[in-house]
Amino acid sequence: MPTVAFQGITGAYSESAIFQFFGAETKTVSCQTLEGIYEAVETGRADLGLLPVENALAGSLPRAYELLMERDLRIRAEVIMHIQHTLMAAPGVKLSDLKRVRSTQLSLNQCEKFINRYGLEQFPASDTASSARDLAAHPEPDLGVIASKLAAQIYKLDILEEEIEDAAFNYTRFFVLGREDPPRAQRSKTSLIFSARHLPGSLYHCLGEFAERNINLTKIESRPRRDRPWQYLFYLDFEGHWQDPAAEAALLGLLRRAGFVKMLGSYPMATTPHPEEAKGRGGEELWSSNLDEPSDLPTFKRG
Repeated sequence: MPTVAFQGITGAYSESAIFQFFGAETKTVSCQTLEGIYEAVETGRADLGLLPVENALAGSLPRAYELLMERDLRIRAEVIMHIQHTLMAAPGVKLSDLKRVRSTQLSLNQCEKFINRYGLEQFPASDTASSARDLAAHPEPDLGVIASKLAAQIYKLDILEEEIEDAAFNYTRFFVLGREDPPRAQRSKTSLIFSARHLPGSLYHCLGEFAERNINLTKIESRPRRDRPWQYLFYLDFEGHWQDPAAEAALLGLLRRAGFVKMLGSYPMATTPHPEEAKGRGGEELWSSNLDEPSDLPTFKRG
C-alpha cells in the first residue's frame, strides 16, 4: 500500500479522499503547502501525492495548475469526491447553543443557507481540519465548526448536522501524482499544457487538430504565463490515451502548431454520477479508477 502526501493536517478533505481511494489503512504524509506534496514525492518521503485541482462550484485552484507546469510529476489518476460538509461542536454542545461558526471562507460560502437559517455569525479560518483540532483543544460552548466527517471522528467532536452544503453538486477533483506513468486503461483521459503562437487563428488551428479527429475535449482553461507578461498557457483535457492512433496524430499536429506542449499524463478516467445515482448519503462519496503498473509517456517541449 503506498504512502500518499496531501496538503493540510489530519482530518482534511484531501485525507478523506486518500482513504476512500486507496483504503482506510493508507499511510499519509501531511504537508503545509501544495508545493510540499511535490517535495514529499520527489524526495521519497511519499510514494504518491494527492493534488486538489478544481471544485465544481468554486472553479480551479490557480496554484495547483501553476505547479503542474513548474514541476514534472506525472498524473497517475483522477479522483472526484463528493464534498459533504459536517457541522460539529464540542462534546455536549447542541445546535441551539451555537452562535458562531468557523471554517474556511469557501466552506462557509457553500453552507450559507444553513448558516443563515440558524443566524450564526461566520468566522473564516485558513483550514477546516485545523478549525476542528483547535475547537477540540479549546472547547467553546457557542462555537461550531464546518469540516469533514473524518475530522469530527479524529478530534472527537459531536456531529450536529451532516450534509449542510447548499448545492448537491459539490465535487472536488484531485490528481494522483507520481514519478511513473500509470498503465493504459480501457477508458482514459489525457491532460496537457500548450501555448498558442501569436498568429491569427492559432488557437483555432491548435484545437482543430482534436476536432478533425473527433476527439472530445473535456476541459480547456487559460492561465497567464508567469515568465512572459500577457502571454497565456492553455490547460487541456481530452478523452483518450496519448497512444491511441487518433490522439497521437492530434498531438503531433499540435506540436507543429503550438509554441510549447507539455504532457501531464494519460490516466484512468473517473466518472461523476448524479447524487441520486450514488450509494447512500452517509458520507463523502468518491468515484475513481484503480492504479496498477506504469507505462511510458513522452514529454513534448517546443519553443
